[in-house]
Amino acid sequence: MTTTGKILMVVENLSVPADPRVWIEATTLRDRGFQVSIICPKGSSRHRESYICIDNIHIYRYQLPRVANKYTSYIAEYAAAIIKTFWLSFTVLIRHGFDIIHAANPPDLFFIIGFFYRLLGKKFVFDQHDLAPEMFQVKFKGRMKLLYRLLLFLERCSYQTADLIIVTNSSQRRMAIERGGRPAEKVFVVRNGPDLEHLKLVTPESELKGGRSYLLAYVGVMSLQDGVEYALYALHDLVYKRGRRDISLVLMGDGDQVPTLHALTHELQLDEYVNFTGWVSRGDIVRYLTVADVGLSPDPQNGLNEYSTMIKTMEYMAMRKPVVAFDLTETRFSAHDAALYATPNLVEDFANKVEILLDNEELRLSMGTVGRKRIEEELSWDHSKEHLLLAYEVLFSKSSDLAKLSVPVEIE
Repeated sequence: MTTTGKILMVVENLSVPADPRVWIEATTLRDRGFQVSIICPKGSSRHRESYICIDNIHIYRYQLPRVANKYTSYIAEYAAAIIKTFWLSFTVLIRHGFDIIHAANPPDLFFIIGFFYRLLGKKFVFDQHDLAPEMFQVKFKGRMKLLYRLLLFLERCSYQTADLIIVTNSSQRRMAIERGGRPAEKVFVVRNGPDLEHLKLVTPESELKGGRSYLLAYVGVMSLQDGVEYALYALHDLVYKRGRRDISLVLMGDGDQVPTLHALTHELQLDEYVNFTGWVSRGDIVRYLTVADVGLSPDPQNGLNEYSTMIKTMEYMAMRKPVVAFDLTETRFSAHDAALYATPNLVEDFANKVEILLDNEELRLSMGTVGRKRIEEELSWDHSKEHLLLAYEVLFSKSSDLAKLSVPVEIE
């Protein structure tokens, strides 16, 4: 597929290039010949430029408001995001032009912008990263039923407005077809495959283990649904109930739960065992994962994570690290035999699985080898990107040509 088409990607959840999925999609589409522009929020400490061109991708950023009350913060944040994204879209249209709006959720509000530009002959792609109704049920602990129904409505609007839908796994694909009422041929699975070019073992730096024999690692966002507190409780179990003073934990990433996690670390008397790095470079992630002994995916069972694909799990696998995770459908699909699975939300069993791996070097090495092989043969971005490019081929094909295209359907 050769093209000179122009794409405007919009995202609210993270700044770019910090958002790994948006950035790898953007660079893939650029490499295929598309002109790519992105509108996203500014980061809190980095990625603060209002405009920057990185690797020939135009990035426009806006400032999100800061609201202390969590019940009003989402309204203020999303309202500001939609208004500022809409305004900046005119800047992109005038300066660079675009044929396609490629919108990543959450929130499920970008269909408003997509619908407007469809009236002007543009196409709208809905890239569903998370199930927003389920995510907000987790954040509000099942309260605010009216909000849940509203989010279901907004999700359906996003499905129905889209010319094409991209999801991260087969569970979400079923949602788009059954809950969203979209035909199967309009829904493409583009998994969060890691980029193997940037995930390779380097020379080990033992000092990164904090002076201890073993290092546990977590990489990613630290929000309520991510369950990082389970990793801390499991570490407390290992250190104070089992007497294991030979373990350190590195937490690489950031999110709205970080202040709570710092407080919990202090409360559990784990300050000397835990290293919060904040967001670090890809190179630093590789340095830590090179010396790490176990990768942690503590995402709990909560009505959302069962349908989510965790990119951190596959990054551990790409770095030949065994994984400990709670037993969730999509996590098990990703990791297969590269992980030990704990009973969902049971801290003691999570700690049990970690200790099994710490006490068995041969098992760690064999599981790491299995994980790397699975990434190389099935789940790396080199495989996932073919689905993304096929989706765009379908988007640009005439109806009469669709029968000639082979649209892959995953089998769980």
